[in-house]
Parts: sequence; structure tokens; C-alpha cells
Amino acid sequence: MPRNGRPPREERRRIRGERRRPGPPTPYALLPWLLMGLGAFSELVRGETPLPWLGGPGLVAFASLYVSVVFRGFVKEKRESPVTYVLLGSLAALTFALAIGYGDSWLLFFPLLSLAAGTVLRHRLLVAGLLGLAAAACAIAVWRGDSASPPWTLGYGTFISGAVTSAILRLAETVTELRATRQELARAAVERERLRFSRDLHDLLGHTLSVVVVKSEAARRLAPHDLDAALSQVADIESVGRQALTEIREAVTGYREGSLATELDRAGSALTAAGVEPVVRRSGPPLAPQTEALLGWVVREAVTNVVRHSTATRCVFTVDGSGERVRLTVADDGRGRPPGPAPAPGIGGTGLKGLTERLAAAGGSLVAGPGEDGGFVVTAELPADAGGEEDDAAAPPGAAAGADRSPTLGR
Repeated sequence: MPRNGRPPREERRRIRGERRRPGPPTPYALLPWLLMGLGAFSELVRGETPLPWLGGPGLVAFASLYVSVVFRGFVKEKRESPVTYVLLGSLAALTFALAIGYGDSWLLFFPLLSLAAGTVLRHRLLVAGLLGLAAAACAIAVWRGDSASPPWTLGYGTFISGAVTSAILRLAETVTELRATRQELARAAVERERLRFSRDLHDLLGHTLSVVVVKSEAARRLAPHDLDAALSQVADIESVGRQALTEIREAVTGYREGSLATELDRAGSALTAAGVEPVVRRSGPPLAPQTEALLGWVVREAVTNVVRHSTATRCVFTVDGSGERVRLTVADDGRGRPPGPAPAPGIGGTGLKGLTERLAAAGGSLVAGPGEDGGFVVTAELPADAGGEEDDAAAPPGAAAGADRSPTLGR
């Protein structure tokens, strides 16, 4: 967003277009159609209607029922209520009574009844009902012989009024649902991006800061005795810091694809500075870029745990890429799990939990816990062509697929 706080020009145009876009129809759009009853009202006023003491209340009752049914038809809960169908049935009975009793302009109440039916009936029975209503209107017009318009025109108008009304309202509801779905998808995309960014930031900064702390301690220890070695450690700190800035920028833009070989080299440098001997054993064909990126995250987190929490003197990285799956094992000879009861499944650090979710979303698994010969072992297994991290962002925190496979996560 620009510094003045205003959205860009394209965004402002889009917002103005959204505001000018007509909204869904409202029941008020169907009220002017009551003017079709002006002919009947005119006959009633001029005294041309027999039994006006029945025609007047009938006209008022028709208008009241029409308005009630139309307004209830625009609210889904009220539209599906039995009361609405009772009101629609009463409107239909009154329409037939007035048309049969008076004919002429009163026959135009059939299209109005069809409009009301179109607002309420949204299922397959609507077509059959409208056909029956149109046929009845034609039959009564022919029987009366005093229709203000040809019988077939009255029948066609009756059918088309309800059909068009129902189609327009169903289309408006569909568009409204699609807009709501689009907004929900946009919110979900934002949530996935936040989850991705939080994971990347945690993994990047956690590893980098651990390396900086270890190398700073090494530089402080070496400074009184070997200034050149201390300066070398300081140079490494500067290099790690610059690389971290680059990686954070890449993580923000979503284009970061780590190389497993590069991560293993960095891990070796960090472990050496911490006084831990790194050993790398790798076999198998080259891996897919996304698989290497995921395993690179595992290497980062495992090394961070070794540097922070273990008293290890040796750390072995084993990559076995034979077959359709690839396995990465990171084992150290440190203190492993402290004495006492074993931790509950799924308990551990945020980093390993996030990695468990990442690998589970790509069809893999992560197991972390004490080794058989002591120390701590992290084992990650993935398909050789594992999917990317963008798909992984959709996995919810604590996904069962990963948590159930990890007897203990973290030290």
C-alpha cells in the first residue's frame, strides 16, 4: 500500500465497481406489479362490479396476501415455513374466486398469483404448478368470454411471470453464495499464508540465531588466545547474518527452495563451531527440489536442537534415497531424553511440530525421540517426489497424520 495510506488505483477502481454493482433483487421490486389490479379497482370505483361489498374486501385481501407472500419469499426460513404455503394457498383460492366471480380485469390477478408463487416455489414442482395455473387461467377466460386480453396471452403471461421470477431469484441466490464462497476462500488463503510465514520465520530465525550464539561464544573463547581464529568466527557470523537476511526476504515472497546439500554444509559449519563432529552419509539418486527443500527444513531444526539442547560430540546425517521414498536420519550422541517418565505422544517443540505437519501434508512422516544407544534421533521419511510447501500450508496445526507418528517431539 502506498505511503499515503490510500490503496492503489486498480484497487480503488475495483472498489468503486463493487459499489456500483447492483445488489440482489428485493421484495420491493415486485410491489409495482400490483398496478395490474388498477382495472379491477377502477371497475369497483365506477360501480360496474356487482356485489361491491364482496369485491372491495376481496381486492384488499388479495393485495395484503400478495405483499405478505412476496416478502416472506425473500427470506429462506420464512419461505420454507408452512405458514407461507398456507398464505399462498389462500391467495390462490381468492384469485380463483375473484376471477370466476367477476372475470374481465379481475383475470389479471392470475399473473400476480404466478409472481407470488415464483418467489416461494424454487423446486421442480414450480413448472408443473405454473403450467396448471396457466391452463386454469385460459379455461376461465374462455368460459367467461369477457377477458381484457386473449386467453392464450393471459395463460402465457401467467406462466412466464412465475418462471422468470423464480429463475432470477435463484440466480441471485447463486451469485450471492458464490461471492460468499470467494470471500471465504480469500480468508482461507490469507490464513494459509500466515501459517506458512510463521513456520518459515520460526525455522529461519531459530536456526540462524542459534548459529550466531554458538559462533559468538566460540569467538569470545578464542579471542584471548588466537585472534585470527576469533576473527574467522566473526566473519562466519557476518556471513550467516547476510544469508539469513536473504532467506527471510525469500521466505516473505514465498520463493524459497532450500538445497539439502547446502543445508548439510551449513549444519556442518554450525556443529563444528559448537564442538560437535558432523558426519554425512548420503546415497541414492538426486532428489526432487521440493523433497530437498522439506528435508532441508528437517536438517535445520535438528541441528538447532543439537546445538541448543544436547551435550553431543558427534552428529551423523544419513540420507537414503533408494526406492520410491527417501529417509533422512539425524542422530547425535548427546544426553537424549532426561531421566523420568516418557513424554506423552505429540508433546514437543514448536519447530518439530511444524515439521511434522509439513511432512504429513506431503505424504511423509517425522519421528523424533531417544536413540537405542543413547542420544537423540530424528527420522524423516518422504516420497521421492513429495509435493511443495504451498500445499502443506493448508494442513491444520497438530494434524493427526503427523502427530500420531511421533512418539516424542523435541527434547
